[in-house]
Amino acid sequence: MLPFITAGLDGSAESRAAAEWAAAEALRRGLPLRLLLASGRHPGAHAYGPHPADPALHRHWAERIPREAAAALRGSHQGLTVVAEQVAGPPAQTLLEAAADSELLVLGSRAVRPVTGYLMGSVSLAVTSRADRPVVLVRAGGGPAGRTVPEIPDGDVVVGLDLSRPAERVLEFAFDAAARRTARLRVLHSRNRPSLYGEEVAAGLDVDLDGELAAQEADEYARVVRPWQEKFPAVTVTGEAVVGTPARHLVEAAATARLVVVGRRAPSLKIGPRLGPVAHAVLHHSTAPVAVVPHD
Repeated sequence: MLPFITAGLDGSAESRAAAEWAAAEALRRGLPLRLLLASGRHPGAHAYGPHPADPALHRHWAERIPREAAAALRGSHQGLTVVAEQVAGPPAQTLLEAAADSELLVLGSRAVRPVTGYLMGSVSLAVTSRADRPVVLVRAGGGPAGRTVPEIPDGDVVVGLDLSRPAERVLEFAFDAAARRTARLRVLHSRNRPSLYGEEVAAGLDVDLDGELAAQEADEYARVVRPWQEKFPAVTVTGEAVVGTPARHLVEAAATARLVVVGRRAPSLKIGPRLGPVAHAVLHHSTAPVAVVPHD
């Protein structure tokens, strides 16, 4: 079976935005789009469809939503193959199973208000923190300047890079996304001063902190990024060393980005599935679509 781009549906504006984003991505990748509605008992069934207490109405709603969405996307995305599925079962588990045979899973995320940012429901959180494949969360709009489309057409792809623990899968996803969009790639990496420098300064030694750190970071950045630049020569890359919390800089960059890419470390037996603090913060506050890429 060919892999899919899968979009989760629940009848909400957010899931429709996710399906629209997924349709464009499926065309870029030359893959079919699968629209999936998990019709188990979940918050989306209460908010966007008939009450589950009426099985006939709920079944009609669950069948109609993906069918109508598929027809609309076929009409607006010429050449796109769309299949619609309605599966009875727990939404999180159903989406995780769908992700396993998908190249990418796309979900919607609801805007709350500017102060609190965006809401990740329990299903989105469970799926994003456990899926073995990349998961993209898409807003329905409401970003700066009244953003009403899933992607800013001329925006950059932005990726967060930890030079101390670079993740190849994350960089590959970011470079590939930029190449498919003919977009610039902004690589943000944070600057951290080792404790050794603090000891040297306390001892009164003459240390050019900024100069030494900049040289070290430039060498390490080039070592990590160069192989991917060689693999994707058409992608224009800018590297930016930032000071402070990486999540804050990624959220700020998201205001004019087409896509933000962050990594999620695969769970260990000790801690189980979880999102790291950077991914968690970006998912809650980014106005651009966010791709969460699992890695070792």
